[in-house]
Amino acid sequence: MTTDETSRFVRLRVELVLEVAGPEDLTGAALDHIDSDTYMPQEERAHARAAVEEDEAEALAYLIDPFSVVEGVPGVELAQASWSSESIAYDPASEEWDLGLDDDHEEDVDGREGDVDDETGAGREGEGTPRRV
Repeated sequence: MTTDETSRFVRLRVELVLEVAGPEDLTGAALDHIDSDTYMPQEERAHARAAVEEDEAEALAYLIDPFSVVEGVPGVELAQASWSSESIAYDPASEEWDLGLDDDHEEDVDGREGDVDDETGAGREGEGTPRRV
């Protein structure tokens, strides 16, 4: 592929940390989704139900649809998607959870690199930095 051909494709990376505040609600919604999936073979349905009842991360994976993230965005079509979920030990104060700040440099959309302050995680003036919500 030439540069012109490959430049039509964009990889969008999104990392979320979710708190499961209602595990019964999550599991119930995933079971309902599995039961209403007309394309899922019966033997796979039994396996899916067992996995969802055992693991909240599996329940979440059955409810997340990457297509819905870009559905309705003008001028784009989903070419490929993959996703996974896992239960984790989460410490919001840990440097490990500074999303998007893997090293001492942060690359801008335009390809320039900017220094990132080790203490605050802030980039160059006027730039947005990852934040927790």
